[in-house]
Amino acid sequence: MSRRKNTRRSSLNTRSGLSALLRRPAMQLAMVLFVAFIVYLIASANGGNTNTLASEVSVDKAYEMYQSGAFVVDVRTQEEWDEYHAPNTTLIPLDQLQARLSEVPKDREVVVVCRSGNRSQQGRDILLAAGYNATSMAGGLKEWYAKGYPIEGAPQ
Repeated sequence: MSRRKNTRRSSLNTRSGLSALLRRPAMQLAMVLFVAFIVYLIASANGGNTNTLASEVSVDKAYEMYQSGAFVVDVRTQEEWDEYHAPNTTLIPLDQLQARLSEVPKDREVVVVCRSGNRSQQGRDILLAAGYNATSMAGGLKEWYAKGYPIEGAPQ
């Protein structure tokens, strides 16, 4: 009978299984590190980039974004800007964009525009590399004007 009591007492005093494993500080640390690793993988799944915009948008979508308060940066030259431009946009010529990144807000979506859509892709890539949430407008301001969206001046 005393042997039976000792066995029962012994099993009550020792923990087994998963609960015993989880009570060990080393295992708790391992679990925290595992969860942190999973969170890191999820966060870096997009390359660490928080960009949620398409790489390029149509003129219609760009106009919607413009109306919704997106920051629109025109990367054409001063001469092209003087001829015509969309109102309430900012001129930063493509060759100056890298040096003038501080003029572009990081807390807003950015739409990059140019005359036909080619330079805007380069400008978008500069902004994306610098951590901005940016897209370029396909078709450029020529198509913007052709669709009847607001313009100051007129293309020649």
